[in-house]
Amino acid sequence: MEGTILFVVLIAAFFAIFYFLLVRPQKKREREHRLFLNSLKRGDRVITVGGIYGEIELIDEESVVLKVEDGGRLRVRKSSIVGRWG
Repeated sequence: MEGTILFVVLIAAFFAIFYFLLVRPQKKREREHRLFLNSLKRGDRVITVGGIYGEIELIDEESVVLKVEDGGRLRVRKSSIVGRWG
């Protein structure tokens, strides 16, 4: 009986540690990234996950058109933008 209770307590402690060390921080990062993406606007200078630097020309729900240095334009997924620069 005591062994079973100890086992249940250890399993619960394991899941609590797993939640607070892995799941919760990941959800926080996802929430912050979603807020960042929602704050983007035309004219923002951004960098993508692939390392492409550009300025936002057009933005919609799922994609962004970036004007890059040579004057070209690229359409990328909105979720691939990781930060601002400049």
